Parts: sequence; structure tokens; C-alpha cells
Amino acid sequence: MEKLRSLSWKSSKFLVISLTLSFSLVLLSFLSFWVMRRASPLIHQEAYMLLNTPSLSLSLNSDSSVFNLANSTNLNITQLKRSQISSRFGENSSIEVAFSKSEEVGSRRTKVGESSTDFGRNLSVSRVKVVKLGSTHLRKPHNSSGFMKSSIFKEEVSEILDGKVDVSSKEKRELNLTSIGKVDEEIKEKRGKDCDVSKGRWVFDESYPLYTNFSCPFIDEGFNCQGNGRVDKDYMKWRWQPQDCDIPRFNATNMLELIRGKRLVFAGDSINRNQWESLLCLLMGAVKDPTKVYETRGRRITKTRGVYSYRFVDYQCTVEFYVSHFLVRESKARMGNKRKETLRIDSIDRDSRKWRGADILIFNTGNWWTHFKTKAGINYYQDGNQVYPHLDALTAYRKALSTWATWVDKFVDARKTHVFFRSTAPAHFRGGQWNTGGHCREARKPLNEMYINDPEKDVIAQEVISSMKTPVTFMNITGLSSYRIDGHPSKYGKSPGKKGSPVEDCSHWCLPGVPDTWNEMIYHQLLLKQQKVYTSL
Repeated sequence: MEKLRSLSWKSSKFLVISLTLSFSLVLLSFLSFWVMRRASPLIHQEAYMLLNTPSLSLSLNSDSSVFNLANSTNLNITQLKRSQISSRFGENSSIEVAFSKSEEVGSRRTKVGESSTDFGRNLSVSRVKVVKLGSTHLRKPHNSSGFMKSSIFKEEVSEILDGKVDVSSKEKRELNLTSIGKVDEEIKEKRGKDCDVSKGRWVFDESYPLYTNFSCPFIDEGFNCQGNGRVDKDYMKWRWQPQDCDIPRFNATNMLELIRGKRLVFAGDSINRNQWESLLCLLMGAVKDPTKVYETRGRRITKTRGVYSYRFVDYQCTVEFYVSHFLVRESKARMGNKRKETLRIDSIDRDSRKWRGADILIFNTGNWWTHFKTKAGINYYQDGNQVYPHLDALTAYRKALSTWATWVDKFVDARKTHVFFRSTAPAHFRGGQWNTGGHCREARKPLNEMYINDPEKDVIAQEVISSMKTPVTFMNITGLSSYRIDGHPSKYGKSPGKKGSPVEDCSHWCLPGVPDTWNEMIYHQLLLKQQKVYTSL
């Protein structure tokens, strides 16, 4: 009996000791694993850079070989040395940086780490959020926007770079460093897919215009109202504000980066030349050496020539204009013993071969369709060998646009080229037409309501565009421009004292002026297209 008890006690004692040792080993292993996770700098953790919107540019000097992230959940901005930040930050762009422990902020993430190369000179970033940062480096992405300059709201950033501000206490604070695409949360919420930028109001803004007739050498006499003696300046300070969203302020540096190595072509009438000159002036705001912008044939801008191509050497791009009043061919046909002028509504303009290969095409037509000859339509419109004794102008307009649409569908590569068609720009003649004493000389402020006197052509244009296989952006500027009776040259369309016709110009526009807004809309559309490209990657 004693022997059995002794065996039982020994077994129980062995079991207790075994369990105690096992529990100790498990606890020791757990504690060791926990300590290693908390303390070891060798465990690689992932950081993500979120590129939701290709809206701005972050650029570091190429001699900064590594951009190290702090070994904690909060990014230590003081590690960003001033010498690492490139001096090539431009004037109207923005970087938004947000610090958060959130695991997911957007649908598009680019993994950073694994490589110790430098931050790319052309990296486009809209928002950076730190997930869990371990021993990792940022690396240059394969896809970059090419934007190299951005301006900074200096007070806020310099405080952080100088170590005067505790960044950890500002995790939820966003550093808005300005915007190529203005992507604040508030703005994002306002940017709905159905936003119609043509609906809105004109807002007086003292920060406009973006250039002057002194800073831009490309304003020809007919649009140089200040140079021709106009003394009031308020007409230059109105900014278009859409009612349901915002469009970014024009940034010349970023626009030039968007068209780097590309051809941007305007084809249309003198109102399109008006817009083309506006764009040249806007782009000159980012040019440091004006001698590196020149007309490729050495031509000076005048009303008499219809073909221009300006080259921006530093960006290897051209901004071109080709006059085409109707987009279809102006011709002559024999009628009886005489050859008379006709309009070949079945044949595209002869200069169309020069439009091919452009990366951005901006078309318009409309103003010349109201002239007496085209409006009357008597022995003027030609289709094949047939000259119509009489044809309604709107019927001819539809046929001409169908001819243009056929050319676009045949010769434009939609994978490369972004095509715009700008709507009709309104005229504001009062007391008669352009050739019967019409004027707009008293106007000093925008109208309180829209003034659209010929909407049919825009309706036809939209119908034709909707039937095309090539995507075309219809840029509706008619309504917003109709408020701006104050924006025309009126009697300031020629130099003071210069002899000439007493006819006032209430159809073209002073520069700076309304066409600058049209170009801001072009800029906005190009940004949206770029954003779609990035989000699809």
C-alpha cells in the first residue's frame, strides 16, 4: 500500500513540474516575440503612398539619395532637410499631406520601400498618408506626371521644417501647399460627376488678371484694349465660379508640363485666335527666358496671316493656330460665265492635313455663319458639283459639322488626341449689327442675366458630336460669356488716332479677359483626363 502511494505522489509531482515548465516556456516565448515586435528595427513594415489624384508636384533634388521615413507611426518631418527640397517649386500648385494611422484612404496605393533610390524629380502626389512606418525608404515610381514646380504656403511648412511645430500633435492637420487640381476635401465633395461648369456666376476677384498687356508680347492690336486707351480695369478682374463645383486657377507651369513634348492646336475663326493668344499669354507667366519662345516661321501675329506655330523650347511643345472660318473648304465654282465664291460643305478645310498628329485639338466655328452671304445661302453652298440656289444656313451648318466629324473619326487617334469643340461666343451689339452702327461702348459691368441670341448652332453641334465614335469634349462657354458685355473691345479695338472703320467690335474680346476663363476650363478638363489615367493604373 505504501508503495502504491509513493508511486502516485511521484507521478503527480512530475506532472505538476512538467506543466509548470511548459507554461513558463510558452510565456517566455510570447514575451520574447512581443519584445522583438516592439523593439526590433529589423522587422520590415510597409508604408503606402496614396496617389488618388494627380494634382501636384513634389520634387526633391537629385543629389538626395535617400528619403528616410521615421521609425514610428508618426512621420518626423524634421528629417526633411531644407537642402533636400528642390527650389523648383512653382507658383500656383499644391501638395496636400495628411498624417494618419488609417489603414486605407483611397482605392489607389503605390507601395514604397524595398529600394533606396531617390525621390523622383517628376513624382506627382496629391496626398500622402502614413500607415505603419518601419525601416523603409521611398522609391521613384514608374509613372510620373512630369510636374516639377509647385509653390508652398511657406509659413506653415517652414515652421515644421524648422522644428518649431510638433507634428505629432497635428496628425489630422493637412498641409495645403496649393493646387494643380485643388483637392481639398471640401472641393472634392463639391466635384460631382455631374458638375456642369457652365452654370455659375461671375465673382469679382482682385487677384486677377493672370497677366497684363505689358507682360505678354502676343496680344495683337485688335484685342489690346488697355494699349488702345481703355482706362477702366474691372473687366479683367472677374472670375467664373461654377455653382456646383470649383475649377482650378490656371497654373502656367503645370499646363506647360501637361503639354510637354506635345502639339496643342487651335483651328477655327478669329474668336479661336482670340483664345489662342490668351493661352500664349497665360503660358508666358511660367517662362523665365522669353527668347526661348518663338514663332517657328518668324511671323508676327496679325489679322492678315492665318497660320502660326509658337515653340516653347524648354518644354519641347508647340501651341499652334490655323484659321478656318467654317472648318470646311472655301472654294469657287463656275456659275454661267463667272467663277463665284462657294462653301464646300462636303469637304474639310485644306489645312486639315496640318491638324493631324496633334495631341490636343481645339475647334470652333459659328461666328461667320451669321454673315450676310452665309445667312442668305443664295448660290453659295456647294455639295459635290451642285451649288444650291438656296439653302438654309442651319441646314448647311449641320452638313458642314457632319463633314468635320467624319474627318475627326477618320484621322484622329482617340488614344493620343484630346479633341475639344468650343461653343459659339456671343456678340453684344446694341442699336444695330456690326455693320449698321451696333455698339457696346457704355458697358462697364457684366449683365445680370444671360443673353443668348442664337442657340440653335450649339444644339446642332452637340447632336453631331453625340453621334461621333471619337470622344469630343463640348466646351459650353456661350452662356457664361453672354453675361460679359463689358469684355469686348468696343471702340478700343484699334490704336488711338489710327484711321480706319468706325465699326465697333462687340464680338471679339479684350485681353486679358473672358477667353482666359475658357482656357481655365481647358486646363480643368486636361487635369480631369490625367486624373482618370492615373486612377485607372
